[in-house]
Amino acid sequence: MTIQTSGQVNEIGFSPDGKLVVSGSNDESVHIWDALTGDFVKELKGHTDSVLSVAFSPDGKQVVSGSHDKSVCIWDALSGDL
Repeated sequence: MTIQTSGQVNEIGFSPDGKLVVSGSNDESVHIWDALTGDFVKELKGHTDSVLSVAFSPDGKQVVSGSHDKSVCIWDALSGDL
């Protein structure tokens, strides 16, 4: 399976249960994908420059992202809220 994104992907990570993939891209976005189907699940927008790192929390309820804009965002993985 290949997941296509709109920008260069800088980092990816799996959720603890292996069901989701998170990606951080040069287009300032964080995307969540279904790891089984490759389907797009959610876009997390809030950075103003390239997203350099992403990870799920150990319980899978949050996503953390770090950006070249010198910010770290902690997102609710289910709702996408900061």
